[in-house]
Amino acid sequence: MVKIKILALGKIKEKYLRQGIDEYLKRLRPYAQVTVVEVEDLPIPEREEDCRRMLQAEAEKLRPHLTGYKILLDIDGREVSSTEMAKELHDLVVRGNSQFTFVIGSSLGVDEDFKKEFDFRWSFGPLTFPHQLMRLMLLEQLYRTFRILSGEPYHK
Repeated sequence: MVKIKILALGKIKEKYLRQGIDEYLKRLRPYAQVTVVEVEDLPIPEREEDCRRMLQAEAEKLRPHLTGYKILLDIDGREVSSTEMAKELHDLVVRGNSQFTFVIGSSLGVDEDFKKEFDFRWSFGPLTFPHQLMRLMLLEQLYRTFRILSGEPYHK
């Protein structure tokens, strides 16, 4: 069975997001073993020159949790459709990958040097989304991916 780790900075505070996340985690159970690891985020510095140091410190907190094939959710990454992502995941599994780590950075993103450590950078488009909402969106897309791979219906 495919193992997926979602590595995210910060905790989900909003009840409606938590409910949505829990629902998609439940829906994913037949397809993959999914775990969510929340790493404490750091306060956003007031001075812009301190932001890089903050992002570097967050990268150091995330790095020990990276395992398997590493995918970063990144606005500057590659945009793929749901069916293209299903094909990508299928091809990776066929090539022997069974463990995946998806990383969602903080509201400032992730350190530029840290980005180089990822096997794939996935963009959900040029729009900016709150990183808490991205966790729900990622789970929905993973569920959709597995439905596609299983030949089950999904909404287009």
